[in-house]
Amino acid sequence: MEDPIELDVCGLEPPEPLQRTLEALSLLGHGRRLRMLIDREPRPLYRILESNGYRYNTKLRPDYVYEITIWSRD
Repeated sequence: MEDPIELDVCGLEPPEPLQRTLEALSLLGHGRRLRMLIDREPRPLYRILESNGYRYNTKLRPDYVYEITIWSRD
């Protein structure tokens, strides 16, 4: 499996984190994952991911940064 695509959008104002995430999703191939760091929980992103066939796992780190791993269901 390839290394995940790393995306740190901490400190960016909406809608830039969502825009950058959607751009990065276009780079995901079969078996590739996106690892995103963000300083708030991106609830609107979850709905977009679910409706477009992506799976994700969210973890709140001790530094209060959300680490979200995203991959395609395929």
